[in-house]
Amino acid sequence: MEIINFAESNTVINQYLAELRDINIQKDSARFRNNLTRIGQMMAYEISKTLQYSTKEIQTPLATATVCTHDNHIVLGTIFRAGLPFHQGFLDVFDHAGNAFVSAYRYYKDKECEDVGIKIEYIASPDLTNKTLIIADPMLATGGSMELGYEAFRTKGTPSVIHLCCVIASQKGVAYIKKVFGNYPNVTLWCGVIDPSLNEHSYIVPGLGDAGDLAYGDKI
Repeated sequence: MEIINFAESNTVINQYLAELRDINIQKDSARFRNNLTRIGQMMAYEISKTLQYSTKEIQTPLATATVCTHDNHIVLGTIFRAGLPFHQGFLDVFDHAGNAFVSAYRYYKDKECEDVGIKIEYIASPDLTNKTLIIADPMLATGGSMELGYEAFRTKGTPSVIHLCCVIASQKGVAYIKKVFGNYPNVTLWCGVIDPSLNEHSYIVPGLGDAGDLAYGDKI
């Protein structure tokens, strides 16, 4: 399993991340969603470099042109609700991809709000057999929602290549994903940045807060 941390390189993704984290810029939810989308676009471009390519002939109005395009059958999977603008960035690039969606929400098992659980309720997906599956989930905190999301998607077939994509991960979440997917062939974890810790409510620190609320407003 390979891990890509974009914060370790010079990339415009770092600028989008800085704006996502900034408590003043966060007040503009449209800009917050747009930055999630732009990070998705950048990650999709980087993933495109790893695909399998072959040459084809295209007929133009004047002659035949030779082009080299990818041969992968891609499915873009996301986890509601913060994943939607992030997902859109990948779809902007891989505009012919299939799309898969799963709903997962976190809940507290105790009154102190420290023991966090994750529940899957809904899934819609094409056949994933031998496909290239890209799962877009902005926040990789404990790693639990990414694991359960993948397990839900896998009921629709086993992909041949898996790309797990997040904007901000915690070191604990990355370690958990390595444990879960470490023996899987052809798995890559793409992170905008990896933060050091989680707080008592399993939010990433320094993180950015609740991505879903920042993108779409507070919930009750």
